[in-house]
Parts: sequence; C-alpha cells; structure tokens
Amino acid sequence: MTLAAAVIDRLVEHGIDTVFGIPGKQTLPLNEAVDGRDDVQFVMARHETAVSQQAWGYAETSGRPAATVVVPGPGDMNAMNGLKNAYNDNTPLVHIAVETDPEVRGRDGIHETPPETYDTVTKANRVVKNPDGVLAEVERAVETATTAPKGPVRLGIPKSYLPAAAPKGGVAVTDTGQPEAPPAGTVADAASILEGADAPVVIAGGGVRSANASEELLAFAERYDAPVLTTYKGKGVIPEDHPLSAGVLCGATTPEMHEYVAEADAALAIGTDFDELVTRGRTLEVPDALVHVTLSPDDLGTNYEPAVGIVADAKSTLAALTAEIPAGDHDAETVADRLRASVARRVDELVDGEPPLTSPGALRAVREAVPEDAIVAADAGGFRIWTLATFPAAGPRSYVNPGSWATMGSGLPSALGAQAANPDSDVVALAGDGGLMMAIHELHTAAAEGLPVTTVVFRNEDYAIISDGAEREHGLPKGTYAWGESPIDFVALAESMGVDAARAATPAEVREAVADAVDADEPRLVEVPTDPDEPQASDYLTRSD
Repeated sequence: MTLAAAVIDRLVEHGIDTVFGIPGKQTLPLNEAVDGRDDVQFVMARHETAVSQQAWGYAETSGRPAATVVVPGPGDMNAMNGLKNAYNDNTPLVHIAVETDPEVRGRDGIHETPPETYDTVTKANRVVKNPDGVLAEVERAVETATTAPKGPVRLGIPKSYLPAAAPKGGVAVTDTGQPEAPPAGTVADAASILEGADAPVVIAGGGVRSANASEELLAFAERYDAPVLTTYKGKGVIPEDHPLSAGVLCGATTPEMHEYVAEADAALAIGTDFDELVTRGRTLEVPDALVHVTLSPDDLGTNYEPAVGIVADAKSTLAALTAEIPAGDHDAETVADRLRASVARRVDELVDGEPPLTSPGALRAVREAVPEDAIVAADAGGFRIWTLATFPAAGPRSYVNPGSWATMGSGLPSALGAQAANPDSDVVALAGDGGLMMAIHELHTAAAEGLPVTTVVFRNEDYAIISDGAEREHGLPKGTYAWGESPIDFVALAESMGVDAARAATPAEVREAVADAVDADEPRLVEVPTDPDEPQASDYLTRSD
C-alpha cells in the first residue's frame, strides 16, 4: 500500500467521505488512491479558490469535515481565501497541501512558498518532516480540526512521500475530547443575573450551530421567555418562523432592534464574538447585565465587558442554564413580533411586484418557491444584506453565508459542497451578478459532477453597493462601477456549460422558474433582473421612521 492510499484510509476511518480538489502532477498519487473506491468521492472544481469554499459549505451544512487537496504554491494560495473563511467561521476541514520536497526547499523549486505563509488563515498549519510521521499527522489534523473551537487545518506532505510504501507500525486512535463544560458556580452567577430581568434578550451566534445546540437554545429561550436575536452567522440557529425569533443582527438591523437591545436589562450572548458586522461598528449598545458565553477567552471583554464571562461549550452551558433558571414571564413573543414587524414594514414599501423587481421582492418570490427544508447558500455582496434581513432560514444547517471574511464568490461553491454533503436535499445558491462572476466556472463543476444545485442570480449589472458608496461618499458619478453597457447573458452562459437556465422578471415567473429548477434532478440557473436603483439594505432598513 502506498502512503497516499494509507492517508485516504485514515481520512475515511474518521468519517471524511468527500475530497474537494483540482488534480495536479503532485497530487495524482492521492487521486489514484481515491479512484475506484465507493466510500469516498472526489469532487473536481474549476478553480482552487472554490475548492476550500466547497469544503466549507459541506461542513457548514452537515457538521462533518471534508478534505481538500491542491498543488503547492498557486493552488495553495488560491485556496487561502476559503481557508480564512473557514477559520473565521470555526468550520472544520482538513486541507492537504502537497509540499515542495525537503531537498528542493530553499532552491526556488516549482510552486515553492514558505510554509509559514498559511499560519494566519488556519487553526493549525503543519508540515510533515519525514514519511514515518505522515499518518500520525493525519490523525492529529483531524483531531485538531474537529475539536472545539473547530477550524481548518493545513497539512503539508512533501510530494515524494506519497507514492512510497506506507511505513509499518500502528497509529493510535485519537480522542477528540469533550467540549468544555461551564463551572457550576459560574452558571449560578449567570442565572442570578438573568432571572432578575424584566426585559431580557438572547443573542445567539454561529457557535450555537458549531456546538449543535439549537435544541438547547430553544429550550432555554422558551423556559426563560426571551426574544432571540441571532448574529448573521447564527442565522437559522432558531427557526425564523418561531414566535421567539426576533431577527438578525447585521449591517441592516433596524433601529427598533438596536433600541430593544440597548434598553434590555439583561442579555445572554452565546456563541458570538461581537464582531464589527454584528455590532455595526460597535454602535450596538448592550446592557451592563451581560452574560457572554464563548469558547475563546480572547473574545471576553474585547468589545463589551461582561458581568459574567463563561469560556465553555454553548450546548452544555445552555443546558445548565435551563436547569438552573426559573421559568420566566417576559411577554417575549410580543417583543419578537414587534421587532420582526420593524423589518417587514420597511420591506413591504419596496415590494410592488413590477419589473425590475427589488432584491427583497425577488427574494420573497424565491422563498415562496423554495421548499422550507431546502438548504440555501447566500453569496456575499450588497444583496446578501437583504437576504440576511428578509429571507427566513428554517434551521441551523439550512442556511449558509460567509462570516466576517465576507468573501464574494462563495455562494455557488458552498452550495455545491452542501449538495455533496446532503445528496437527498434540495440546495439553492443565491448570488448577485458580481459575486457569481467570481465563481461562474463552478457551474461547469455542477454539470460535470451531476450536482443538482439551483443557482438564482440577481442581475443589476453593477457592483451596486460599491457604486452607491462611491457616489455618496466620494462624489463619483452614479453607477461608476456598473457594466450595463456590456451586459452578461447568464442564461446563455449557463447553457454553454451544460446547465439549463431561464430568465424570470415578475414574481409569478420567479416562483415558477425556481420551483421548476428545484424539482429538476439536475443543475439549473434562474436569472432575475433586479432594480439597479434600489436602495441599499444597510441604509434603507436602518433608517429611523
């Protein structure tokens, strides 16, 4: 058995059944090891940037890590974008980078880059020093990636090691350990602060998803009777049709939401680091009676000083707080309904149904056509803010969007990863035309791999959020970064890559085209022209009435 085959064996033994990558001369021993096996699949992308984004979407929607394989140098550095995205989002994946051989390193070998280049975009970055250590390092990489706080691990394996015979000897099975449980005394302190509140709020972040703690979040919120605001990375950790779901903290949070948090007399913030996007540049005011639960000690006190700070797992902490705290009576459903209405009222003003549709109007039609249990992956860009505020998510693994890295071009690749992880689920990618053009090549991956993702592209022929800022803040002409004089025909472009496509301009057409695409057992694209003059969500939803 070659060492490459042994590496694949180890990954499969740890439940990694999908490898995303682009083959190169250096990676062929690993591709050969995958070929012909029925317990692991290789998904071939069209660009290395998409490779790590696909693995990110796989893990975000399944909770399981995937592996990625790229060539050294350009391949590795292209993949850095998705690795940083996974790192910021605490998403587990094992990135196998075929490294320059030791005897060549330092002599400007082909694709050679210093291994430390990747230190800041991964949870761990390790280069194997000799063939005998490869399998142990694979075990260690999986353990590190899947141990909370989770994250991507880069494992550099020199290319000459892979075709050689696997070394003899066993590798002990690693123990990923148990998540950190909160100290009983600290839980009691937190409960004593929370139970005295008359107008509390819960702020739930992506750490709730990572900990698979949505059930515990619901149990706590229902017992405590508190409205739940999620962060943009926590979107979906409470179903957004639940009566206690109050909205999403993001760049388009309404004044009513900010005011409620500011006037609350206690807050439980769990699984969030209170980053700049959640707090809208730290303009969010939180109560002094703040209980902050996170797995990273560095998060405590960085933006807000907690009354009680707990470094522990979200799942066990929520369960402990639910057992400790008495039942509350805070009229939370009324509060949540009022906060949701603060978004709906503003959105309704923009939804008239006349072409060209506004983004919220188009999104409403898409939501009506997409099954509730479908998985939706949203790209970054201006339209994503509308999506965060107006497109309801049904569950913790049903909605994917990039966190604070906010990289454009991730929507379609992450949807392909989600489809590979969930072959029996409907998967829909939502993208603006600017973002989709950064990953348009992955439509061909969808066709070639038979991944039946539905891609909905919102076409306004402009980097609109950038053009808007350029006009308002810098005095540049309106639509400075538009390309309307060189329009893109996404229907023709998709069909040239083997993906059936349709154009839909009215709500009825959107509903019909999207429903037909989702029902088809093949990749489809729906192009929706949207109003290039619509307001930006970050301005429109945040205005005071």
